[in-house]
Amino acid sequence: MLSKLIVLIDINNMNCLIYAFVELFLLIVFLVCCNAGVTFSFILAGLSCVLNALCYAELASRLPAVVGGAYLYAYSAFNELTAFLVFGQLMIDYHIGAASIARSLASYVVTILEMFPVFKDNIPSWIGHGGEEFFGGTLSINLLAPFLLALLTVILCLGVGESSIVNSFMTVLKVIIVIIVIFVGAFEVDVSNWSPFAPHGVKEILTGATVVFFAYVGFDAVANSAEESRRPQRDLPLGIIGSLVICIALYIGVCLVLTGMVPYYLLGEDAPLAEAFTSKGLKYVSILISIGAVAGLTTTLLVGLYVQSRLYLGLGRDGLLPSLFSKVHPTRHTPIHSQVWVGIVAGTLGGLFNVHVLSHILSVGALTGYSVVSACVLALRWKDKTASQFSSRWTSAWREGVLCIVTVACCGFAAGLFYRFSASFIFLVVAVVIAILATAALCCRQTYTNPPGFSCPGVPIVPAVCVFFNMFLFAQLHHEAWVRFVVLSIIMVAIYAFYGQYHAKPGSDESIIYQRAPTEATR
Repeated sequence: MLSKLIVLIDINNMNCLIYAFVELFLLIVFLVCCNAGVTFSFILAGLSCVLNALCYAELASRLPAVVGGAYLYAYSAFNELTAFLVFGQLMIDYHIGAASIARSLASYVVTILEMFPVFKDNIPSWIGHGGEEFFGGTLSINLLAPFLLALLTVILCLGVGESSIVNSFMTVLKVIIVIIVIFVGAFEVDVSNWSPFAPHGVKEILTGATVVFFAYVGFDAVANSAEESRRPQRDLPLGIIGSLVICIALYIGVCLVLTGMVPYYLLGEDAPLAEAFTSKGLKYVSILISIGAVAGLTTTLLVGLYVQSRLYLGLGRDGLLPSLFSKVHPTRHTPIHSQVWVGIVAGTLGGLFNVHVLSHILSVGALTGYSVVSACVLALRWKDKTASQFSSRWTSAWREGVLCIVTVACCGFAAGLFYRFSASFIFLVVAVVIAILATAALCCRQTYTNPPGFSCPGVPIVPAVCVFFNMFLFAQLHHEAWVRFVVLSIIMVAIYAFYGQYHAKPGSDESIIYQRAPTEATR
């Protein structure tokens, strides 16, 4: 049971536990701005993600033994096109993220190798560090990144059992290292470094929360492991919420230790954790951090590739993609074609392009998926009691509910824009008030039922709050991310119009041999 829980907890895709280190490197600006107040930023962002996790947990319990995650939920609650659009946004995030993580992993592997004199300064840049750039940086050759991707792809193709062994070992290793970092660093903390705790006020803490939110992205990946879980109705909610709670605790611990060891204005921007421990004469901890980073990035990449292949598997079964993606190996019980395709795409991006420059257009898929999943919780609850819903002379109750959700989403995006560009506080208040009225309409004008299995508390308020805050964060993204969202949506609509709608297999009841959980085990 413990090993299964460890595997579920580690399916905290794209930004796993040890990836806190990488995220903290990127978020050093907020440490500089907010001192130890960044701890509150992580707490606020974590609480927001807990609400999203509750929505995911309900749907994972409700539709337990089928792969697909957010795509499956959108398909069940709305329609094929909505689900296909969600898939497109998520998949771009996953592909770019996997390639970027592979490059980071390659860099850390080279760093560890260079600890040995024989490799010191003898490894060329085109193997691991950064990459050899051509055509003004348009191409950036890195051979180690695609090699690592190929190795992990082979492990995943061998079967879930084999990949779980690697995953479990790396997970235990990185969690132990994070705990060691927190424990050792705690004895070097000078509490005077925490004063003032938030020198730039509450607004900077809120701004930090909008950014560190993305350090928690990935708990949704547990939902894509449904068919490998023996008791999905119990294990999936436990894995989703459990992984998130553990991440929150470790993030807070690392933040407090880091800002307590060294004054925030003395922290370096490239490797603040390593520099903090080195400044205290604890260089061996810096070495552990590098090893932990390799372990963490390996599991992050392993799970990321796993999730992508299962999403392709789901669309292949539904006919929205060629049937090749739906094929499953008869003995390994893994979607080898989908897995190899995912590895090829990530390997090409990671081996030929400096995908780090595309990082500012990431997180669009995560926020889109989270918002749609929250809306799915409401829509599926309505479907349970269609006959008892209110109706009006102008529109059906279901459409009225959808309109309320869209209103909440638009208000969240508008509030985010007003906050981002420091507009008048009145505009922000108006957006919030309209969202509250729309939520009140969801409470009063709709009838909800309790689904079997895990039930998200506070429906419809909790899902509505999730939609509002997710869209608030969407407004904080780089404007190129908005362009990406629009352009990719148009492309996905075109693909659906010319291919997907003619090959879709709605309601297909063909047998699924891909390790479906036994019926008695789901009870």
